[in-house]
Amino acid sequence: MSLNLSLNKGLDLCLQGAAKQGEPRLVTVDRVAVVPDDFPGLTPKLAVAEGDKVEAGQPLLTDKWHPEIKIASPASGTVKEIVRGARRKLERVVVEVDPYAGKPAAKVPAQATADDIKAALLASGLWAMMRQRPYDVVPDVEAAPRDIFITGFDSAPLAPDLAQAVNGKEKELAKGVEVLQKLTAGKVYISRRDGETLKDVPGAEMVDVKGPHPSGNVGVLMANVKPVNKGETVWGLDIVTLERIGEYMLTGAVPMHTLVAITGSELSDPQLVTTLIGADVAPLLKGLVKDDGRHHRVIAGNVLTGVKIPEDGYLRFPYRQVTVIPEGDDVAEFMGWASLSPKAQSVSRSFLGHFFKRPAAPDARIMGGRRAMIMSGEYDKMIPMDIMAEYLIKAIIAKDIDRMEALGIYEVAPEDFAMAEYVDTSKLPLQQIVRDGLNYLKKELS
Repeated sequence: MSLNLSLNKGLDLCLQGAAKQGEPRLVTVDRVAVVPDDFPGLTPKLAVAEGDKVEAGQPLLTDKWHPEIKIASPASGTVKEIVRGARRKLERVVVEVDPYAGKPAAKVPAQATADDIKAALLASGLWAMMRQRPYDVVPDVEAAPRDIFITGFDSAPLAPDLAQAVNGKEKELAKGVEVLQKLTAGKVYISRRDGETLKDVPGAEMVDVKGPHPSGNVGVLMANVKPVNKGETVWGLDIVTLERIGEYMLTGAVPMHTLVAITGSELSDPQLVTTLIGADVAPLLKGLVKDDGRHHRVIAGNVLTGVKIPEDGYLRFPYRQVTVIPEGDDVAEFMGWASLSPKAQSVSRSFLGHFFKRPAAPDARIMGGRRAMIMSGEYDKMIPMDIMAEYLIKAIIAKDIDRMEALGIYEVAPEDFAMAEYVDTSKLPLQQIVRDGLNYLKKELS
């Protein structure tokens, strides 16, 4: 028996450049990278030096304050480059891939205790692929989760089908649920899009979800099934990470391959590929980017929450999508943001594009200047959670901790505000505001 969840708030963007379905193309890469910024809550400390030989699964980074939390190398090879930015901030660790597969880690005993499982997840780097509420950070090693929530689908624009990524992995999924159940006194919940092919996973409470994006966000699942209260800790992850946990517990080796959707309107042949996590993006895009004279923006992730990277950048966590769209800095459109072109996409009935439901090809322009917050109720229409989003944003900007707590900051993550940021008349960077607020709250209350 499963729970049913029907959500009305949100919006599905209809964009050009969806990856064609079918068997993914295997892409081998010469370099992979680990980016510390992908793991919020960690203070990275190097565990290797340039020139070191590493094996797949060997730690590249640890947390300064909790050295048991490790970030593992996605491949065997040589540490080619350690890149630092302003004030010597650690930007990324690059590994030149060696064909040698590396030694698998020690297999976890079948009757492992909760402490054994925790130690294994920490050592393998899988612990860092999960997130906790509050704060949307890598889970605290000392806090036991009330419940664990797993999202079985990605509702973001042009995202890949996660059910396809774990197709045929029923044994691994069941094992993943089995070990996670030993880490919580509560339940393990798995969401799936209503009508999709993901089967029931033994031991988990299945949740069938109807509704537009952000219905696939794990935070939306938490908020609508069992909200997070002050003083509680819950964990969130996606079903691909669950499958990795299960396979690691069965074989002793962490699967480092991932299904990636190469998408966007500036690609001649959007497609699915299989490659290493943290892969160099250039081989993934080779021969696919249109030679149309436009400036391109390459995004590691989707258009709402992804990170802008150079064309020789690297795949970023959660390692499942690359999007290429026009930059927009090389066009001079008549009337600018007020253009009446039917090609312009808008949620407002004031624009013709609102009435045409054909796939659009937006560029990266903000199309308007940032201004004072307009209290219009726009955010509430895009966030299917029981929070007062506009007032919460104001409380974060004011750094009013009491108001933030009262308005539900413990439930949210930046990605939950991505659709609100898209429709925001005020053009505020809502995701960054929420991230700054969570960081501030964690610092003040720790």
